[in-house]
Amino acid sequence: MKKTTLLKKMISERNALVVPGAYDALSAILIEKTGFKALQVSGFGISGSFLGKPDVGLLTFTEMLVMTKNIVKSVDIPVMADGDTGFGNAINLIRTVEESESIGCAGINLEDQTFPKRCGHLEGKSLISIEEMVLKIKAAVNTKKDPDFVINARTDAISVFGIDEAIKRGNAYAEAGADLIFLEAISGRGDIEKAVKEIKAPISINLFDAIGGGKTKLISLEELRNLGVARVSVPVGTIFAAAKGIKTYLEKLFEKGILPDSKELAMTFDEWKTLLEVDKIYRFERKYLPGN
Repeated sequence: MKKTTLLKKMISERNALVVPGAYDALSAILIEKTGFKALQVSGFGISGSFLGKPDVGLLTFTEMLVMTKNIVKSVDIPVMADGDTGFGNAINLIRTVEESESIGCAGINLEDQTFPKRCGHLEGKSLISIEEMVLKIKAAVNTKKDPDFVINARTDAISVFGIDEAIKRGNAYAEAGADLIFLEAISGRGDIEKAVKEIKAPISINLFDAIGGGKTKLISLEELRNLGVARVSVPVGTIFAAAKGIKTYLEKLFEKGILPDSKELAMTFDEWKTLLEVDKIYRFERKYLPGN
């Protein structure tokens, strides 16, 4: 089954498909090996890891595309691209969709913020009109070559105008051809239940996991499945976990010097070789290099 078809099928089941955020190839490999069935490229994570900057629209399309291509090539599960706002108007968005589909993404997020955008859980967001976003969604739908390539229309209307405007926009985007409606920064169970009932398309929400700090109150996956949520994005947990782990390791190294036994802080070399399949390289060397 094509990855696009598989992703669309899992979304249509409305069973709270959990998609952790990947910010590079290594995080993507770990997501897949843990057992998750799909992943989301995290622009938040890439901005932090690649630029060392917050997610306030500083990443260029080319930078995002290069990192996304590495992520897609590193795993066999469906990958949804982070298309931000399409990196401009509808004409820019057309290229964003074309290139994202061409590198093997199974779908793409597209936002109704003004450009440049910012993380959905930060203050100071502004939105384009419904009419403009509807035309951008239509441009995306008409651009994709694979009918199963998932167009995930994200609205940030909740924190700017409230849940009713978000539902209005969600239905307009669904009517324009979006396969999935992503309600960013939704507040809690009541609004999720209202949105699932009133929006005529599968719904995706965004959780900040155990780290907290986001605008959405944490709800169990079982409850989200019972509500009929289609997809649950957990976009920033991986980069926060990596940053915390590296910080802890470096503090111990700084405090104590070389750490002869730090298995509780880091992978062993053997674990690392297994993760990145070094044995496969050895097999290729024996097969294709002279004298091996």
